[in-house]
Amino acid sequence: MRHLQDFDVVEAIIRAGSIRKAAEDMNITASALNRRINRFEEELGYEIFERLPRGVRLNPAGELVLHHIRAQRSDFARLQSQVADLSGVRRGHVSIACSQALLPYFLPEQIARYRAEHKGVTFSVKTRDRVEAEQDLSTFASDIALVFEPQHMVDFEVILRIRQPIFVLMRADNPLAALPEIRLRDCLDQPCVAPSERYGVRVLMDAAVRKTTYRRVEPVVESESFDFMRHYVLHENALAFQFPIGLDMTGARGYVARPLSERDVAPGNLFLGQLRGRILPVASNRFLHQLATALQAHAA
Repeated sequence: MRHLQDFDVVEAIIRAGSIRKAAEDMNITASALNRRINRFEEELGYEIFERLPRGVRLNPAGELVLHHIRAQRSDFARLQSQVADLSGVRRGHVSIACSQALLPYFLPEQIARYRAEHKGVTFSVKTRDRVEAEQDLSTFASDIALVFEPQHMVDFEVILRIRQPIFVLMRADNPLAALPEIRLRDCLDQPCVAPSERYGVRVLMDAAVRKTTYRRVEPVVESESFDFMRHYVLHENALAFQFPIGLDMTGARGYVARPLSERDVAPGNLFLGQLRGRILPVASNRFLHQLATALQAHAA
């Protein structure tokens, strides 16, 4: 357990950027903290920090140590979950990196369902785009990722992929609401609100526009919030775009949702995954498989 305490010290210095600031945060003297780091480096056999005029930063050996720290914490959390299972008490913590579309309906239902059977398990849900989610997995900041169109996929172990067409959101009095399917050319003739190029919906739409026309997606409002965009179409007779797993299809929210023609825009893919090669703690692993089963019902 002493090494876990040493890991706490290393992480505190990384966060603070200097031994002096870390010592202040930990309410100990800088000399005492420096001795602890020196002892750790002596046991390791290598220095892990590069001493700079205004602080410290990890050297290549330190980067390896940091990765080891995160792996050790993950393994210890898995051990705690397994020990708790021996007594019949399911405990643990599940951290999820996910796209915004999963926040309104899908994840709240799934987490509540899991906790109904396992009250000892806690959750953290972090909104991440497709790049950030992969970074979270690689740094052990999240156990599970649920995102659209991950960008790199190098360390992303795909558990499940489901197809999600893009839907167009509008007010009920918009002329396009009478159509069962919307063509891309009709969308370009109306004001629209859209996410930035960081998000899968915009990536797919921009790619489709480049292939079919010399025009561009030119939103009158650009936002990082899909919740904002859903509400905005109720105030201006504009269009918004989103994947169906994040929508209320009953019309009770005031907007109408119609599929965007797949002749014009390819569907997106929602990926459920984890860090490749990582053995998840018991609670995270079981919740991962619950998600996979539930997502099958949403496959288009």
